[in-house]
Amino acid sequence: MLVTNRFVVEADVVGDFTARAHAALTALAARPGYLRGQLVRALDDPRHWCLLTEWESVGTYRRALGSFDVKITAVPLLAESVDEPSAYEALATAAPGADVVVTASDRAAGPYR
Repeated sequence: MLVTNRFVVEADVVGDFTARAHAALTALAARPGYLRGQLVRALDDPRHWCLLTEWESVGTYRRALGSFDVKITAVPLLAESVDEPSAYEALATAAPGADVVVTASDRAAGPYR
């Protein structure tokens, strides 16, 4: 499961934002089910940032959001993200040089429904 939280950050608060994002990433990374995460910034417009995290499952992500450290450190930052869907299930993957592997959706029967 991939979670993308997008932010628009003005230049005068980048230092504060990145410090809080690093703390949020640290708190999330300590939770069971966390696989990896990144803080990234758009090349075309440096005001646009994204906190990307990958999780074993929807359940591990939701349980992580309920932990005390995440509630104190990450949730306030995540609440400032652009108001749009942020959690995505992987429906097709491909390793370098490999074929595409299609995974059934947890939401409906059959791929891509």
